Amino acid sequence: MLQSSKEIEPKRGKLKDKFYCNTITEAVGNTPLVKLRKMTGENEIKANILVKLEFMSPTGSVKDRMAVFILNQAIAKGELKPGATIVEGTSGNTGAAVAMFAAANDYKAILTIPDKMSQEKIDSMKAFGAEVHVCPTAVPAESPESYYEVAKKIHQETPGSFYIGQYFSLDNIQAHYELTGPEIWKQTEGKIDVLVGGIGTGGTISGSARYLKEQNPNIKVIAADPVGSIFYQYHKDQTLIEPHTYYVEGIGEDMMCPSIDMSVIDEIYQVTDKESFLATRDLTRKEGIFAGGSSGTAVHVALKYAAGLDVDQTVVVILPDSGLKYISKIFNDDWMREKGFID
Repeated sequence: MLQSSKEIEPKRGKLKDKFYCNTITEAVGNTPLVKLRKMTGENEIKANILVKLEFMSPTGSVKDRMAVFILNQAIAKGELKPGATIVEGTSGNTGAAVAMFAAANDYKAILTIPDKMSQEKIDSMKAFGAEVHVCPTAVPAESPESYYEVAKKIHQETPGSFYIGQYFSLDNIQAHYELTGPEIWKQTEGKIDVLVGGIGTGGTISGSARYLKEQNPNIKVIAADPVGSIFYQYHKDQTLIEPHTYYVEGIGEDMMCPSIDMSVIDEIYQVTDKESFLATRDLTRKEGIFAGGSSGTAVHVALKYAAGLDVDQTVVVILPDSGLKYISKIFNDDWMREKGFID
């Protein structure tokens, strides 16, 4: 059985025999891999499926990596001045990471978020002291009401502010090229055959895949996309469909983003909301892994893809965030019945 190698240690201070991080942002990353057992057994899957628990970062998501990477770079370049305002449009996870960074480093955070996102996400950003603007979901990306455009407007009207722009920033890819990809390679000791992850901004899977394919071009990269998002069809034949609203949060998109590198993605699978949410609940109840809806999307795809793999193949699945962000939705039976996802 594949075992993880020694941990990739974050920078730490030292106090006698105790080790510690100088700030919460230094605790980002170094998340564990865990082997799925029951879900693979039920599906008679022979390959090893290892899930990477990104929800074990400080704010409970993979977005901690990207936000801290970009903001530290901005400080080093002099683009983010002491005490300035950080502005970003977010589906919630990047917003929490930005709000955490701002609280720990004496910045102000102003964040915009679509109204379909969970109340837990909105409340968590506010808990860090961020100002949050809730915007309509069912509008085009270019609409002045969209959370993208509202964030840009706030940035333009706030002197000295820094706008992350995760959907348009190539540093989104670079963060995972420098951090997530190498971490997966080291943890698996190079014995990874398949990488599976969802696509939202695209930075996580693009950066991780780019690094891993440089180490071994034979690694397959499989992406998960919700029905209603544009990525599946675009990857298939370079056409853009008319997007429509879906319930799973944090993945899929209604526009193409520069932070996606389609060249490193081998296949994209479409997943319904019901498939995503039932896999999410199974992940918690059968494996004891309390992850969010986009994690269920990725696991559903991993199980489907791995069904045809040999016993010695290793599949790594990135689980982006925590189930704690979806108590009022995916893990609420009344909400699931109301939306028709369970009887």
